[in-house]
Amino acid sequence: MTDVATSVLATVNAPYGANLSAYQLAAKIVDPASLYAFDAPVFAFFSEVNEGLQHQFIDSMGVDHDQAHWMANQFAAKAGYALPLAA
Repeated sequence: MTDVATSVLATVNAPYGANLSAYQLAAKIVDPASLYAFDAPVFAFFSEVNEGLQHQFIDSMGVDHDQAHWMANQFAAKAGYALPLAA
């Protein structure tokens, strides 16, 4: 696992008692089901992980950038405040 993935997973897993792998998180951050379930680790990715680290994780995991931005915008609308990747 890369340092990027390790840092991201420490941020999104620990506070919620989750045990997602990097691949599971990558799939969830572009899956609309995560939005409708208001998935806490996914929200943590968009709200608590540094924007630069978000981009590095997305790149390293081959996540679709447009879909990740769309999801960030949707989570921002639900949360009622701006999220870095939602720009």
